[in-house]
Amino acid sequence: MKKAIILLSGGLDSSTCLAIAKQQGYECYALSFRYGQKHSSELVAAEGIAKTESIKLHKIIDLDLGSFGGSALTDEQINVPTGENTAFAEKSADIPVTYVPARNTVFLSIALAWAEVLEADAIFAGVNAVDYSGYPDCRPEYIDAFQKMADLATKAGIEGKGVKLVTPLIDLTKVDIIKKGVELGVDYSQTISCYQADNEGKACGECDSCLIRKQAFADANVADPTLYV
Repeated sequence: MKKAIILLSGGLDSSTCLAIAKQQGYECYALSFRYGQKHSSELVAAEGIAKTESIKLHKIIDLDLGSFGGSALTDEQINVPTGENTAFAEKSADIPVTYVPARNTVFLSIALAWAEVLEADAIFAGVNAVDYSGYPDCRPEYIDAFQKMADLATKAGIEGKGVKLVTPLIDLTKVDIIKKGVELGVDYSQTISCYQADNEGKACGECDSCLIRKQAFADANVADPTLYV
């Protein structure tokens, strides 16, 4: 059976990616990160999803990106914007303070290393270039560049057996992602997208990620199963 590593954050997009990989016949290995984010609710969600979805193996890697700071998701001195101050509400084209410097590059590099060991065929990542928060490492140009690097930098790539970086959501709207997930039976009540969920896994309902998620469920005419504070 062909193998795939799924970057599983516990959120809506990565859970949909997992469902797509399973539909395509991959034996799935999930990879999550404790990278210094302010809350652990998303990791709890990822663990729950991995257990219910018959993942072959789920690894949680410890990193300390929080020691660098520089992001509202990892730096206690930077507040997560809410309400009218979010990039979503302001329709701002600026890169928001919730961007974690080089996060996707770090995550994908570790996934690439594990993929070589597993002799995996693919790495699935839920990046999205349509309804996203302006992160530079969610763009098609970035994904293409990482694929070229992976082909050049690995033994498997040099031997012509390199892993393929698969981003099935990159050109979809958030509405389309939800509709695809519902079609595949994704239980979105298990997922957490909030940038500042509480210890019980309840979402704030006011950050960029919450606002995008709420709007998408409404536009998709799908009941929002999210637990809000």
